[in-house]
Amino acid sequence: MSPVRRCSRTACSQPAVFTLTYVYADSTAVLGPLATYAEPHCYDLCAEHAERLTAPRGWEVVRLPTDGTSPSSDDLEALANAVREAARPSPTGGTEPVGQGVEVGRRGHLRVLRSAQQQRGDR
Repeated sequence: MSPVRRCSRTACSQPAVFTLTYVYADSTAVLGPLATYAEPHCYDLCAEHAERLTAPRGWEVVRLPTDGTSPSSDDLEALANAVREAARPSPTGGTEPVGQGVEVGRRGHLRVLRSAQQQRGDR
């Protein structure tokens, strides 16, 4: 098996350079740079088939810009920093009450909770 992905069009053996996806709710076909991984509901297209692409009547084709570059190390580092920041606990210790609800009902695995009454000394 070749490590190069091929165009999804029948009988085309050219290497794929674009990925086509559909947004059915918006009647839009989106053509962008080749996706990192082959997805089951996407179509990889060669340059020739991507150029000749047309959409059904009433649909719009959105062609995303392709500059042929991969993310820089600065981009990847910024992404990693954003993920680390999102994973940190909030400095306020959280405002969600945990373990303070009173179970008032149950349906299967779901529970209905009511906030516990505050003690007079808690105010």
